[in-house]
Amino acid sequence: MLLKGKIAIITGAASKRGLGLATARLFAEHGAKVVLTDLDLASARDAVKTLKGRGHLALKCDVVRRADCDKVAARTLARFGRIDVLINNAGITSPKRLMDTDAATYDRIMDVNMRGTYQMTQAVVPAMRAQRSGSIVNMSSASGQRGGGIFGGSAYAAAKSAILGYTKASARELGPDNIRVNAICPSMIDTDITGGTLSTAQMSGIVATVPMGRLGTADEIAGCYLFLASDLAGYVTGSELDINGGSHIH
Repeated sequence: MLLKGKIAIITGAASKRGLGLATARLFAEHGAKVVLTDLDLASARDAVKTLKGRGHLALKCDVVRRADCDKVAARTLARFGRIDVLINNAGITSPKRLMDTDAATYDRIMDVNMRGTYQMTQAVVPAMRAQRSGSIVNMSSASGQRGGGIFGGSAYAAAKSAILGYTKASARELGPDNIRVNAICPSMIDTDITGGTLSTAQMSGIVATVPMGRLGTADEIAGCYLFLASDLAGYVTGSELDINGGSHIH
């Protein structure tokens, strides 16, 4: 088991077909105690019941609210005494293009994706520094690498690109504390994030651009989160891991 005895916080992890819940399940299978957070506490509690083993924790958290992030860290420390892994998975998307993006949409996309990542990281770093160990993995996107062009629009691409810069800067700053910071960059994955907004023809067009000829799965994203969270990636920091079936080779 790659995470035996580790304590892992995963944000935005209650969606039944989401990347966060797939990751929580895999982490639990590898021996971690999981703190599963979501805006919907009832759904988070239901999700925790599906994890292997006992002792996992469900918490409500709006990552845009700094107080919520601090509360998650405090309750995790009160329950488990340490924080080994933070998966900044919470995020939202928007297909709106440049001139169609109003201020409210821009603020929401930047707040949930970038501000949420920033604030949850700030909330856990003191504990990780005190124990002189930790792994933080941020959810970016192929859209942040290539400037959109898949589903997300300009604001989404900007937010995910910002996460990449933040990941690298954080890795430099926190490396001396033995805290690793990395990012994953998925392309289109078979989840419900598009909310049914893509037609069958549009989805077929996306798949046609993928050398592997299919969309990725939530379990495949979870496996990459697991690698970066575990000691297998003990000398990996400041990296961006491509998960796109070859659709963005650079």
